[in-house]
Amino acid sequence: MLQFAGFWMALATFLGIWWGHVGVRWLEAHSRSIWPPLIVLVVVGVGLNIAALLMPSILPNASADLLLTLSGVASIIGITLMWDGLEMYRQQNRIKKGHAPANPANPRHAAYLAAGMGTTEDLLNREPQGYPVNMPTPHHPVPHHPVPAERHSVIAQREYAEVESA
Repeated sequence: MLQFAGFWMALATFLGIWWGHVGVRWLEAHSRSIWPPLIVLVVVGVGLNIAALLMPSILPNASADLLLTLSGVASIIGITLMWDGLEMYRQQNRIKKGHAPANPANPRHAAYLAAGMGTTEDLLNREPQGYPVNMPTPHHPVPHHPVPAERHSVIAQREYAEVESA
């Protein structure tokens, strides 16, 4: 007999993580206040975990395999939704710091932008800006000789001095 509990739990985990990355970002960008969606996410998450604990009472005639599968999926999605509630708050802070793009059509984000916080630039939607100093490009081999200190950035010069003095 085949056991599908692991498959359904893995699928629930994958979809929960996907929702956490995409859904929380979308919800935060389109909500006038983060508190209503945050509370809904946490309450539904707690509810799903309570349902997972009480699954044998909810479905008394179900098979053990079905109870295990439904309980596992409910708990995985429940914990994920509770975490997404926390991520709503953290996403708001990322927007304030400019680590995630603000939505100028959202009055809350417009206030952040007017106060000089945040940015509308999506830092994930860009091309790489070149190579750091002393890093080989894809077409050049790694040099086998030390690079002169004057080519290092200020931070690299400090690290170079620390290594040399050690």
